[in-house]
Amino acid sequence: MNTKVIGQRLIELRGERKREEVANAIGVSKSAIAMYEAGERVPRDPLKLKIANYYNKTVEEIFFAK
Repeated sequence: MNTKVIGQRLIELRGERKREEVANAIGVSKSAIAMYEAGERVPRDPLKLKIANYYNKTVEEIFFAK
């Protein structure tokens, strides 16, 4: 999956929330959230699961669906 597409999905899911709020909820830094959203990095599998749970989505919906 294209990292830019994943990043865009993460931005859309975050909506009006601040990066800091999401970062605190899933246990990463605000800069890590920014890198995921920019498509510079893809989170490791355990973190993908935390992100999916936070947004009430499946890992597949966020990171693998076309």
